[in-house]
Amino acid sequence: MELLDSPIRKYAWGSRSAIAALQGRPSPAAEPEAELWMGAHPASPSRLAVSGTSLVDAIAADPEGLLGASGVARFGPRLPFLLKVLAAAQPLSLQAHPTLAQAREAHAAGHPSYVDAWHKPEMLVALTDFDALCGFRDPAVTAADLAALDVAGLEETVGALRQQDKAAALHDAVRGLLGKPDSRLVDEVVAACAARGGAYSLAPELAEQYPGDAGVIVAMLLNRVRLRPGEAVWMPAGNLHAYLRGVGVEIMAASDNVLRGGLTPKHVDVDELLRVLRFEVLDDPVTRPVDLGPGLVTWPVPVEDFTLHRAVLDPADAGTTAVRLPGGGPRIVLCVRGAVRIDDGVVPVTLAAGEAAFAPASRGALAVSGEGEVFQAATP
Repeated sequence: MELLDSPIRKYAWGSRSAIAALQGRPSPAAEPEAELWMGAHPASPSRLAVSGTSLVDAIAADPEGLLGASGVARFGPRLPFLLKVLAAAQPLSLQAHPTLAQAREAHAAGHPSYVDAWHKPEMLVALTDFDALCGFRDPAVTAADLAALDVAGLEETVGALRQQDKAAALHDAVRGLLGKPDSRLVDEVVAACAARGGAYSLAPELAEQYPGDAGVIVAMLLNRVRLRPGEAVWMPAGNLHAYLRGVGVEIMAASDNVLRGGLTPKHVDVDELLRVLRFEVLDDPVTRPVDLGPGLVTWPVPVEDFTLHRAVLDPADAGTTAVRLPGGGPRIVLCVRGAVRIDDGVVPVTLAAGEAAFAPASRGALAVSGEGEVFQAATP
């Protein structure tokens, strides 16, 4: 295994304290730190700490050695997943991601909203209490909530949401709000929500950062999810979602294809967003961990690009009992608490909180010992 030197992406919505505290650096940081990227994404690849070689270049020099012959056959000479620590102090944009077929077709056609030919299903596991929007609510429930605001400009949206066909109801409501955005309507809705408070608090909260943005109303069509540490949200292709606040470990297919739906100063491609969205009700957005044995859990996902496991080492067993991490192929292990030893049978490494290491496909199963908490990203 080799220690990784991984980049931090600095976006305005990031936290000045979360990633710095995780890594044991002085806090607050000089700038907002939004995401710690661990992987071989060309935009911000990790580097092998000893040689300084980027993981992209290391893979290009020996794809089968690092990824395995079966990995190259399945995904090409590329690491198919990207692991992140995400620290949101402010809301991110409403967004969705395409299927693999949609991404390949649109990228080949030169569509400006697609930067690569890959899909981007993703999952976030909360490290702290985490606030997010994920998937559509029942449109009839949303229609009742919006109608109760008694805002004349919402009549068209409420009418759309009251259609019996739920997919058509959601499609037409989103199309109506984003197709002809009306900042005055947003202001009226925010004022009405502020007057009611309670369950209507979302719109005023979002409008503080994105005044007049139609995404403020679209967000009211979604499930608001408050995760406890260890709980997750799973975002397959077509799922409209947004992170609002909190710190989590995020794993995704290694792509940067994003179709935005609001809460952003960036371009919103309404037509393409409507084409990729899945207009279906998501009754329970929360994905809960599945126990695999003492100290070991996973969150099953229906994709081939990645798996995620978490091992927690009990202080009482420190140095005496190891947890064996499942899976093969290329792997990245991140320590989020304590200090642990990762043994791959060849070159073990010790990780402190905020540090990560890469294991090539040629290494066997990884055994974790010590005291702390680690996440392993791998392929199934």
